[in-house]
Amino acid sequence: MESTIVMINLFGAVALLLFGLSQVKDGVNRAFGARLRTGLASGTKSGLRSFLSGFLATIALQSSTATALMVASFVERELVKPRMAQIVLLGANVGTAVTAWIVATGIAWLSPLVILAGIVLYRGGSTSRQGGGQALIGIGLMLLSLHLLSSATEPMRQSPALSAFIGLLDNAWPVALAFSAGIAFISSSSLAAVVLILSLASTGILSAGLVIVLVLGANLGGAIPPVIASLSGPASVKRVTLGNLIVRAIGCLIALPLAGFAAELLETLPLSPAKLPVDAHLGFNLLLAALAWPFSRLLSRLMLKMVPEDEQADNAPRYLDPQELSTPVVALASATREVLGVGDLIERMLHRAADAFERNNMAKLTEIGALEKRVDSLQQDVKIYLSKLGRGGLSEEDGRRSIVIIDYAINLEHIGDIIEKGLLPQVAKKVSLGLKFSEDGYEELSKLFHLTLENLRIAQTIFVTRDFNLARQLMEVKVEVRRMEKQSSERHLERLRDGRADSLQTSSLHLDMLRDLKRINAHIVSVAHPILDESGLLIESRLRNAAE
Repeated sequence: MESTIVMINLFGAVALLLFGLSQVKDGVNRAFGARLRTGLASGTKSGLRSFLSGFLATIALQSSTATALMVASFVERELVKPRMAQIVLLGANVGTAVTAWIVATGIAWLSPLVILAGIVLYRGGSTSRQGGGQALIGIGLMLLSLHLLSSATEPMRQSPALSAFIGLLDNAWPVALAFSAGIAFISSSSLAAVVLILSLASTGILSAGLVIVLVLGANLGGAIPPVIASLSGPASVKRVTLGNLIVRAIGCLIALPLAGFAAELLETLPLSPAKLPVDAHLGFNLLLAALAWPFSRLLSRLMLKMVPEDEQADNAPRYLDPQELSTPVVALASATREVLGVGDLIERMLHRAADAFERNNMAKLTEIGALEKRVDSLQQDVKIYLSKLGRGGLSEEDGRRSIVIIDYAINLEHIGDIIEKGLLPQVAKKVSLGLKFSEDGYEELSKLFHLTLENLRIAQTIFVTRDFNLARQLMEVKVEVRRMEKQSSERHLERLRDGRADSLQTSSLHLDMLRDLKRINAHIVSVAHPILDESGLLIESRLRNAAE
C-alpha cells in the first residue's frame, strides 16, 4: 500500500511538471508568439545568430520540440536555410539544458509567489497580459512539481525493489540509456526526464556513471517527438527534425563508453553531487554543439540524400485545420503558412516564365496552367477559412492580421492571372515563332524578370516578419521598377524610330511584357503598404519625403 502511494505521488508530480511546461509554452505563444516567430525567422543570418535564436526561443517556450517544429516550418518556406536550422536546434538543446539547470537551483519555494503573480497578471485583460500570466502560472507549477518530486522520491531511498532495479541498470548502461530515452519520449520532454533523474539522484541511490547515462538517454528520447510530429509534413521539415535526432544519437553513442571517465572527471570538480544530472545535461549539450556545429553543412547534404523530395501535392490546403479556429492566433499562423505556400507557387510560375523566355524552351511553360489552378483554389480556401474565423469575433489586432493575409492572398492570385493570361501567351509566342528581341531589349526584360523574382522573395519575408526596413526597401524598389519600365519603353521606341528589324518584330511583345511585369510588381509591393501605413509613412500609396 505504501509503495502504491509513493508511485501515485511520483506520477502525479511528473504530470504536474508536464502540465506546467505546456502552460508555459501556450502562454508564451499567446503573449509573444508573433515576436518569437519573427525573431526566429530573421535571426538566422549567421551561425552564431542562429544558435542564439534557438537558445532564446527554447528558454522562452520551455520546449525544444516547439522550437524544432517552428524552425522546420521556416525551412519549408525557405526563410531559414537547412544548415542554419540545424544550428538553431543545437542552440535549442542548450536552451533546454540551461532551463533544467536554472530549475535545479533550489528556487522551488518561490512557486506560490510565482503562481499568485501569474493569476493576477492573467486577470489583467489583454491577450498579451493573459499569455504572460499563463506562462508564470506554468513556471510556478513546474517549481511546485519539483518540491512534490523530491517528497515522492524520498521514501525510495530505503526501497529494496528500487535498489535492485537501479543495480540492474547500473550493470547494463545501454538498457539504462534506452529506459531513460523511453521516459523522455513518452513525456515528450527531455527536461521532464532530467528533472525526474535529478529527484532520484538527490536520494543518493544513483551512481555518477548511471546518472550520466540516464541523462544521455533523456537527450536521445527528447529528439524523437519532433520526428514523429513531422512525419506527415513535407520533406524539408522531416530533414530538420531527423537531422537533430541523428546528431543526438551520434553524440550519445560517442559519450556512452566514456560515461565512467566523465563521471570521475565531474566528481573531481567542485560541483554539487545533487546537481550532477543538470550539470551533465548542460555539459553534454555544450560539447555536442561545439562538435556538431562545423559539420552542419555536411549534415544538411546528408539529409537531402536520406529524405527525398515529396511528390507533387494536390490542390488541397495543407495547414487550414478547422479545429484551430477556436484559437485565433494559431489559425492565423496556419493561414499565413498556407498563403506563403501560394507565394511559393507564384515564384515557380514566374521562374518558369523567365526560363522559357531566356532559353526558348516551351517545356518550361507546360506547368504554369496547373500551378495557376492551385493558386486559385488555395487562395479561395484561405478566404473561406478566415471568414469562418471572423464569425467567432476577433480582437482588433487579429482582425487586422486577417485582412492583411486575405489581401496578400488576393494579390498573389492576381499575379497568377497575369502570368497565365499575359506572360504565358507572350513568351509562348516568342518561342513558337522563333522571334528574337534586340540585344538591349532582351537584357532589359531579363533584368526586370529577375528583379521581379527577387522582389517576390522579399515580399514573402515581409509577410512573415513584418520587417519595417524591408517594407521600406520594397516600396522604394517600386519606384525603380517604374523607372526601368519607362526607360525600357522609351529605348524601345527609339529603336523603332531607327528602323531596327528585330525591334519591329517584337514591338507589341516587348511593351506587353513590360506592362505585365510592372503590374506584377505593383501587386508584390502591396504587402508593404499596411506596415508603412501604420508608421504614417504613406500618403496615397507613396512614401513621405524623408525630410517631412
